[in-house]
Amino acid sequence: MKTAIMDTQNDLFEQNEEMEARLWAYIDGLSDETSLIEKLVSENRQWKEKYAELLEVHQLMFSAELDEPSLRFTKNVMEEIARYQIAPATKEYINQKIIWGLAGFFITMIVGFLIYGISQIRWSDAGNESSPIGVDLGAVDYSRMFNNSLVNGFMMMNVLLGLLLLDRYLNSKRKKMMNME
Repeated sequence: MKTAIMDTQNDLFEQNEEMEARLWAYIDGLSDETSLIEKLVSENRQWKEKYAELLEVHQLMFSAELDEPSLRFTKNVMEEIARYQIAPATKEYINQKIIWGLAGFFITMIVGFLIYGISQIRWSDAGNESSPIGVDLGAVDYSRMFNNSLVNGFMMMNVLLGLLLLDRYLNSKRKKMMNME
């Protein structure tokens, strides 16, 4: 029962919206079906009322004068802003201790991954002549390092942060090149 009522309300809303769109197009002179709309306005009471309402709104919009700011508006605004203390540069907003803490955390994590990876190498195979560095890197069991979803999530986050850093660096280089030209 509720869905039937809601469907009826939606249909009425869509019909009303379509009627308004067609009437606005007629009022603006953009309608291709002017004779049909003129017929509907003259014969249908609902169309006639909506047309009168929209025509009144149309006339109000064009009869109202647009306010223009004074010629010194920009200068007045800038003088008013100059009276107040200007906020310091954003460099002062960023706490350097937090930046150093984050850098320390990420460096610690990278060093931890390296130590863990090196600890997975079988050093007993170090005398193998097939590897130029004396260590068979094929003997490292990478599945033990990367089977944890937390580690995978952390690695994805590091890759995304690295890409963002690269993007920021390349954008700054591009801006410097644009400024030099």
